[in-house]
Amino acid sequence: MNNKILVTRSSMPEFEEYCNEIKELWNSHWLTNMGVKHRAFQAQLEQKLDVPHVALYTNGHLALENVIAAMNFPHGGEVITTPFTFASTTHAIVRNGLTPVFCDIRADDFTIDAEKIESLVTDRTCAIVPVHVYGNICDVEVIERIAKKYELKVIYDAAHAFGVTYKGVSAAAFGDASMFSFHATKVFHTIEGGAVCFHDDALVQKLNDMKNFGIRGPEDVEFVGGNAKMNEFQAAMGICNLRHLDAEIAKRKLVVERYRSHLERVDGIQLNPVQEGVQSNYAYFPIIFQEDSFGATRHEVFAKLAENGIGARKYFYPLTNTFACFHGKYDVTQTPMALHLSRRVLTLPLYADLTMEDVDRICGVILACRK
Repeated sequence: MNNKILVTRSSMPEFEEYCNEIKELWNSHWLTNMGVKHRAFQAQLEQKLDVPHVALYTNGHLALENVIAAMNFPHGGEVITTPFTFASTTHAIVRNGLTPVFCDIRADDFTIDAEKIESLVTDRTCAIVPVHVYGNICDVEVIERIAKKYELKVIYDAAHAFGVTYKGVSAAAFGDASMFSFHATKVFHTIEGGAVCFHDDALVQKLNDMKNFGIRGPEDVEFVGGNAKMNEFQAAMGICNLRHLDAEIAKRKLVVERYRSHLERVDGIQLNPVQEGVQSNYAYFPIIFQEDSFGATRHEVFAKLAENGIGARKYFYPLTNTFACFHGKYDVTQTPMALHLSRRVLTLPLYADLTMEDVDRICGVILACRK
């Protein structure tokens, strides 16, 4: 079948626009190490997201791993987080010598169940790493209250939430820090890339040290750092895509509305909620299949879509607390809702250029699975 529909497709500026953006790099030959594009993009993001500081990274994972490390948590400290996430979230915690403590998620919006966090706090707890999921925002007010009560740091994995606001406030502004992924599959991308948004002035130098070998001058190395710098070509792509962000989100909204027109009143299908006070970025379109009432399992629908040349994704499945690399370390029965939803969730194709005809076709295949 030639007319395959992928689960995602990267939005890109016009070829000439990107070429014009990178043209001066051929004159300067300055391709990395925080050049003019890097600095311009950083400033644009600080203004767009209304945050005092942005540190740019070669990818979102290193951004998250670095900002956790920058907090200087005690080795072996506990971090309350969620298993309903991409591998990066849990790996960043573990690779910093910390212990993830998994909190269950809400049945309606798939974010960490903030009402369950406090019961998991111990004298070893040092931080909370909640995850904004599918563009849905965590209960930031409850999380902030708990963090203040127990003097805990809050670092949001906001990989799905670029451009999202809650009560008019950018998702980047919540917690002590927020990490964004600019991977090619995201609503906004820099090909690969990521960023940390934060408030503490003291983290500026520390994060710069971490991502650039601790080099502060030609003969001055003050810190044992690594290499995680965003290069000039990534930053240039970010500058271009930022110009079109609002238009891209508007296009994705139309796709989501078309999906809802077909699926929102179908027995056995639970759709992503419209959160009160949240201006979404329409990052993903997850649906939950309840086999008893729908008449087909998630696996059967996934297979039928694939048979018709339509890509979908079991996202997030499996849960991170079931990964083979963590075998025997975590008790998945402690997060029953996350386990339940991970076995039933399917994210459908969603990107700005997806046609209404293709959405109709996708929904037709899904609805034909009912028995």
